[in-house]
Amino acid sequence: MELQEYLHTTFPGLALKPSLYLQWKTGIHFELGLGIYQFEEGDKLNLHRFENAYKQTLAIFNDLFSKEDELVLVTNVYHRKNANGRTKPFKVYKNGVKNKKLALQLKLNTLPYVFDEEEEAEDYYTAQYHLKCRKNDLRYHQLIQAACNEDFPLKPKFRREKGMYYPDTFFINLTKNAIFFIYDDRGCEVIAADKETLRPLYEKYSDWLYEYNREDMKQLFA
Repeated sequence: MELQEYLHTTFPGLALKPSLYLQWKTGIHFELGLGIYQFEEGDKLNLHRFENAYKQTLAIFNDLFSKEDELVLVTNVYHRKNANGRTKPFKVYKNGVKNKKLALQLKLNTLPYVFDEEEEAEDYYTAQYHLKCRKNDLRYHQLIQAACNEDFPLKPKFRREKGMYYPDTFFINLTKNAIFFIYDDRGCEVIAADKETLRPLYEKYSDWLYEYNREDMKQLFA
């Protein structure tokens, strides 16, 4: 089954873009690094904040994805329409996939700009890369850290070319019908076709629930 067909069948109406939990009724929004500011005195980066975010997101990822699960690693890259020649194999897969032969199976769909409500939507399009794999095929520690490092001069980091927005990377669990997305060091979200898939995460990491959405999540799992 192709990616778009899978999404249409399993998550009808969902656009694969940030704020998944606002589009889908069965989801969890986690807050990362709660109470730890990104900077210390003198505008020095507080590395404790980022280490905490890495540990939190890795814990969620490991609980959601087992070695046996089939998954798809999806990356949305946002290009200007007049920027020719930039739809090429992306650094996410060059550095994040262990098996180079597997990386050759990388597929690309060219889609309309996913943020179609924004004023510049007509000037951009979405290059959506996806690769079917398993957990052990990935350097997932590195991918998770790069997602958390989005807004800061830290490594590892996804490449961002001039005139482009930072890419968004999604981990889709085909076995459990769940999607995991880290938007940056502030938070991450998980949605699933069945709320019981998410209940263990809700119960185990209840202290990390995003405060603004906490009541909605309590009602979901009541």
